[in-house]
Amino acid sequence: MSKKQQEESTHPAETPARAAVPAHEPAVLLHASAQDPDSFAVQISDQIESFIVAVTEVAKGDEPDSAVPFLLLEVSQLLLAGGRLGAHEDIVPDERYEPDLGPERDVDDLRERLAAMLEPVDVYSEVFDPYEPRKAPVPARISDDLADVVADLSHGLAHYRAGRTTEALWWWQFSYFSNWGSTASATLRALQSLVAHVRLNQPLEDLDGLDTDEDLAEEALAEAAGKVMAEEIAGPLGLRTVK
Repeated sequence: MSKKQQEESTHPAETPARAAVPAHEPAVLLHASAQDPDSFAVQISDQIESFIVAVTEVAKGDEPDSAVPFLLLEVSQLLLAGGRLGAHEDIVPDERYEPDLGPERDVDDLRERLAAMLEPVDVYSEVFDPYEPRKAPVPARISDDLADVVADLSHGLAHYRAGRTTEALWWWQFSYFSNWGSTASATLRALQSLVAHVRLNQPLEDLDGLDTDEDLAEEALAEAAGKVMAEEIAGPLGLRTVK
């Protein structure tokens, strides 16, 4: 998935200098250029690598009883890294074009393992852009989302491990805005909703009839919805012991 970077004309050649920080305020701001880039890069890469390792371990299925709560925690922590990248000033890559990384990481096995484990609740509905008026929700899959996020993050991690720190940060920041940020946010909302439905003893809508390849309108989603009691998924997914 080697991508041609945008030309320098689309990125500022350098970031304008910021005003000096008053003595009574913190010396380094989260988004400021004065922050040590090596320290920031290490922190972001650690959070990203931790997420990839954690999701990979969950997908192995060794601890299915804690899968959903653990994914909720991991996605929440990843979005903290995403928020930091989003709040940071624009990161400009060192080279005009992205170096070739070779073959991309294959996430198909990860996707399939997650889909099998999350089968009862894998499909959910989301709205792509909350600022598009009257946008109909579309079906999505948690397993697809997580695999896509891992693919995006792994791409930047390959740059980081090759010593191209700025390239890695640029990619993580760019793809946060263009793909994995919104994908992870939608996944977090689905996982949080799932846990809330079970903890609050609220029945879930049955989305088993939905197909993510179909373009379904809101009316079709409503028509496809049926009753699935929380107890049917609480035990297998480890959200509550079913008596």
